Amino acid sequence: MAGLNKNATRMLTGLIMGTIAMGCIMYGGVALLTLVLVIIFFASKEYVKILEHKGFFPSLKIILAAEVLLAAISYFQKFHLVAIALTVCSMLAFMWVLFRGRQPYIANVATTILGFVYCGWFPMHLLFLRELHSAQFHDGLGFVVMMFTAILMTDIGCYYAGTHLGKHKLAPVISPNKTIEGSIGGAIAAVIGAMIVGLFIGVDWYTSLFAGLLCTIFAQIGDLCESLIKRDAGVKDSGNTLPGHGGFLDRADSFVLTIPVMYYFCHYFIFNNVIAQQISGFIQGLL
Repeated sequence: MAGLNKNATRMLTGLIMGTIAMGCIMYGGVALLTLVLVIIFFASKEYVKILEHKGFFPSLKIILAAEVLLAAISYFQKFHLVAIALTVCSMLAFMWVLFRGRQPYIANVATTILGFVYCGWFPMHLLFLRELHSAQFHDGLGFVVMMFTAILMTDIGCYYAGTHLGKHKLAPVISPNKTIEGSIGGAIAAVIGAMIVGLFIGVDWYTSLFAGLLCTIFAQIGDLCESLIKRDAGVKDSGNTLPGHGGFLDRADSFVLTIPVMYYFCHYFIFNNVIAQQISGFIQGLL
């Protein structure tokens, strides 16, 4: 890619990444598990490197061990073991600091736990979302596509609206280039994208609209959260693994929070709409 300019390199890398990711998502199973594990492995390494630049020393070994355990639980759908796994892994983080004895103790424990939750457990919900099923929907593939489309449209909408209309800073301390106008443009584009996908998979327009709003809100919050971590550590990019894109964490930041939010929304309000019915009944009771 040395002979390509920056934009061409970025587009080519994005095309290759997108093709591989979509192929794994379409196939599901082991292919999707492998994709998730590769991403969280590199993202975790980048996360630890960022924190070390700040002067904190989370344990990459504990983070990766916890993520492998959580991946096994996720793949085999053993949800009742999640609480136990998170408890054990948190205890291991404390014991690692206890026996290693390296300052700063509290920060090292906290950033280790944050590492396997942020880089591992949150993205792992993609496996749950893909494997959702009900009488109406065979699986969660359509909703994964809806989420990816909404996030992609968020990026495109934010860029173009921010470039042409942006005047008011959204979060000047964390990310000076982001604007309120760009955020609104991204939200509108995301909702449109989600509603188009919703037409193809047979979802009510208002459900698609709400899903699109959830995706764009948490995609933008996730982007800001990663920017906050990097800015606090004094780092520009999480890495340089992906030509034209920085690191894996830079590319996955919009997905980290969105994936679990989309999963729980689909699980409780679409595939198993008991909660939705209860809320509807409560509102009707008030009226």
